[in-house]
Amino acid sequence: MRRDTVTRFSLLAGGMLAVILSSHTAFGQRDAAALYARNCASCHDSGSPDIRAPGRDVMKGMSAEAIVRALDSGAMAQFAQNLSPPERQAIAEYLAGSPIARTTAAGASPQAGACTGAPTAFSRPFDVPGWNGWGAGVSNKRFQPAEAAGITPQNVGRLELKWAFGFAGAVSAAAAQPTVVGGRIFIGGGDRKVHALDAKTGCLIWEFAPDAPVRTAVMIAPEDGSGRYAAFFGDGRANAYALDAATGALLWKQKLDEHPAARITGAPTAHAGVVYVPVASFEEATGTRNDDQCCTFRGSVVALNARTGAHLWRAFTIPDEPKPTKKNAIGTQLYGPSGAAVWSSPTIDEERQALYVATGNSYSNPPAATSDAVVALNLKTGDILWHQQFTPNDAYIVGCASGTVMNCPDNPGPDYDFGQSPILTHLPDGRRVLVIAQKSGVAHALDPDHQGKILWQTRLGKGGALGGSQWGSAVDQDRIYVAISDIRFLSARPFRADPTAGGGLFGLDLASGKVTLTMPPVPCGERNQCSPALSAAVTAIPGVVFSGGVSGILRAYATTDGHLLWEFDTERDFTTVNGVPGHGGAMNGSGPTIVDGVLYVTSGYALWGGRPGNVLLAFSVKDH
Repeated sequence: MRRDTVTRFSLLAGGMLAVILSSHTAFGQRDAAALYARNCASCHDSGSPDIRAPGRDVMKGMSAEAIVRALDSGAMAQFAQNLSPPERQAIAEYLAGSPIARTTAAGASPQAGACTGAPTAFSRPFDVPGWNGWGAGVSNKRFQPAEAAGITPQNVGRLELKWAFGFAGAVSAAAAQPTVVGGRIFIGGGDRKVHALDAKTGCLIWEFAPDAPVRTAVMIAPEDGSGRYAAFFGDGRANAYALDAATGALLWKQKLDEHPAARITGAPTAHAGVVYVPVASFEEATGTRNDDQCCTFRGSVVALNARTGAHLWRAFTIPDEPKPTKKNAIGTQLYGPSGAAVWSSPTIDEERQALYVATGNSYSNPPAATSDAVVALNLKTGDILWHQQFTPNDAYIVGCASGTVMNCPDNPGPDYDFGQSPILTHLPDGRRVLVIAQKSGVAHALDPDHQGKILWQTRLGKGGALGGSQWGSAVDQDRIYVAISDIRFLSARPFRADPTAGGGLFGLDLASGKVTLTMPPVPCGERNQCSPALSAAVTAIPGVVFSGGVSGILRAYATTDGHLLWEFDTERDFTTVNGVPGHGGAMNGSGPTIVDGVLYVTSGYALWGGRPGNVLLAFSVKDH
C-alpha cells in the first residue's frame, strides 16, 4: 500500500468552496473538539505507524481551508461523508487554530511569480534535453545520459540552489515529481493544482485545478495527428486528464473507476497514440471501518486514445470479481478477492508488444495469485500474458495490528507489495532483463523473454509495511541502485523515528544480483525528528547516484566506490520565486529529475512523523 493512503489533502472546486466558506460555524471550541474526538481521533491520534494518518501536530500547520477541502473532496471525503458542511468547517478551524478566511477563489489576487511576456514556444519540445514522466522514458530506468544530464562526477560537488517554488497550503510536496520537457516543468504539488513553470527561472506559465490532488508525474506526448502536445496525469479521484501542454487548456477528462476509494498514483505512460493509466485505491484504509463492506476494489490498467480519451481496453489485475465471503462480528458482509492495486507507472516493451506493471497486496481473502507480483499484459488488448508472484497470501488492510479492526483477513500478510515500476533494461551481453525491488527488502530480476522467469533475487533489507524498497530504483549500464527504508520507531505518541535505524543504498550487478556497491545509512546524530531511512526514489546519471532521505538530506554518491560527492539539507526555510512561504522537510516518494545541468527535486512529506514541506527546488552547477 502506498504510504500516503489517508493523507493526501485536496482543494475544493469552486462552487462547493463558496458554499462552505459562506456557512457560519455554529459550534464552539468544546463542540468542535467533541466532533474531532468522535470522528477523527481514532486515526489521527492513534500514534500507530500502521494507521499512517498525519498527527494533529502536522494538521496544525495546515490552513483551515485546506483541511475542509480535504474533508469535502479529498482522500478524507469517505471518512467525512456523514458530517455536514458546518461540522467539517468546525473540525477544520479547531485543528488549524484559526477561522476560515472569508474569501473565495474568485476573489483571490493573481498568482505571484507569474512569467512576464509571452511564454516560450512549445512546438518542438523533444529537440532539447528533458525528463519525461516517472522514469525518463517508457522503460522507467530513472537514468539520465551524460549529454542530457549536464552534471558529472567532477562538477556535482558545485551544485547550489538556483531557485525555489512554493506550493500554497501543501504539507507533502515530495510525493510529486517534476517532469521537464521543452524547457518547461510540469508538476502537481499537493495543492490540488498542476503547474507549468519555466525551467530556467521557476516562473509560472499556467496552472490547472483538477478535481482532486495530483501526485502522479506528468507525461508529455503528441496529441495524435494534431501537431499539439498533451500533458497526461491522474488525480486522487481516479480521473485521467489530458491538457494542452502549451496553454493548460483541458482537452479531455475520463473517470477510470467508479469505486469510491479508487485513485491514480502512478504516472500514465504514453506510447504510439495510446495512454496507459494505472489505477490504485485506498480501500485498505476505508476498509478499517467495521461497517464497511470490505473489500471490492481490484487494481487495473486502462488504455485510452491519446487524442480523444476514448477507452480502448481495461485490464483488471485480478480477473475474478469480488464475491461475498463471510460476515464480520457485527454482521457486515465482507468480499474477496480484492486489491492488487497498481501504484506505479507502467513499463512498455516494444519488442514483445507488452506492458509490465507491479501490483500491491491483496486486501481480503482469498488472496489473489496476481497480488505482490509483476504482471505482463498484451499492449494491444490488455490480456494477461504472464505473472510472477513474489509474496503469496499477503492479504492486508491498515490497522490490523491494532486489534480493533473487524474486517481484517484471516492471517493478515506482511504488506510486502510493490510501490515502484519494473525497469526494462539490457545486460552487458545484450540479453534483456526486468529488475525491481520490493517492500520485502528483496530485489528481483526476471527474464521478460521467458514468461518472467526469475533470474536472481537478493535480500538487501529487513522489509516491512514501511520497510524494504519503497518507491523507485534506477539502473545504469552495469547496476541497479536500490534504496532501502527499514524505518523504525522509538515511540508513537508523538511519532519518534529511531535515529539509528535505516537501510542504506546499494548497487547490484545486473547480471548476477551480487551487491557490488554499498552506501551505509548515515546516522542522525543530534538531529531532531530524524531517520536515516531512504524511502524516496533514486536517480542515476553516469558516475553518480542520487538519494533523498527521510532526514530531508539529498545526497550524491560516486558509483565507482560509493564515496559522498555532495549533500544538501532541504529541511529549512526558502524564499520562493512565487512568494509562498517555503519550507523543506522529509524526502519520500519521488526522486530528483536532472536535465541540462539542473537538478529538480521536491521536499516535504507529512506522514508518520515525517517533516512537512511544500517546495520544489532547482540546483545548478556553480561556475568556478
